[in-house]
Amino acid sequence: MPARSNCSDDDMSTQPKPGIYVPGGLQSAMSEARRRALFLDRDGVINVNHGYVHTIEQTEWVPGIFELCATARDAGYALVVVTNQAGIARGYYSESEFLDYTRWMHEEFAVRGAVILATIYCPHHPEAGLGALRIECGCRKPASGMFTVASDLFNLALGDSMMVGDKESDLLAASGAGVLRGFLVDSSKPEPLARVIEHLGRAANSTMERGT
Repeated sequence: MPARSNCSDDDMSTQPKPGIYVPGGLQSAMSEARRRALFLDRDGVINVNHGYVHTIEQTEWVPGIFELCATARDAGYALVVVTNQAGIARGYYSESEFLDYTRWMHEEFAVRGAVILATIYCPHHPEAGLGALRIECGCRKPASGMFTVASDLFNLALGDSMMVGDKESDLLAASGAGVLRGFLVDSSKPEPLARVIEHLGRAANSTMERGT
């Protein structure tokens, strides 16, 4: 069964926790080997940001996203989505609806050979959240909580990892967790991911050369 959980990481024990979706369950995603990750924001990097996207009908993929993820896979990166989901906090859609959409998104990537390890999401908002979701948390970017949770759960080498986002807050959150390399993209421009794909392609070629 896919896993959705609130992480109980000790470092965030006094903070509200991010949600986690893992297609095969948390156990299946754990690894004894240290690995690097390509962290991806969702809206504006994976899908065009039409505003609180949570249905198939709203979805328009950012050009190049599947090529980027396949190239990252070939270069030895695990794919991890880290996304603020204020739409949950504001009551625009439920957490259950978000998870149904996330399950579909993971399946779309899997059939294209670019398996996403996990989606980690913040359902809180400090000002516009409803009820218990109106809270200052440690996971909403630019805070770094989602990255540290991912590192602890999946044995990720943050210093060797990368972040692709469309806002400065994405890169701030990543750098605060020790992710030293980040790319800022603009999905309104032609081939918005080309620079990242080129960088990952060089890394993939280097990986293949070392294996020969």
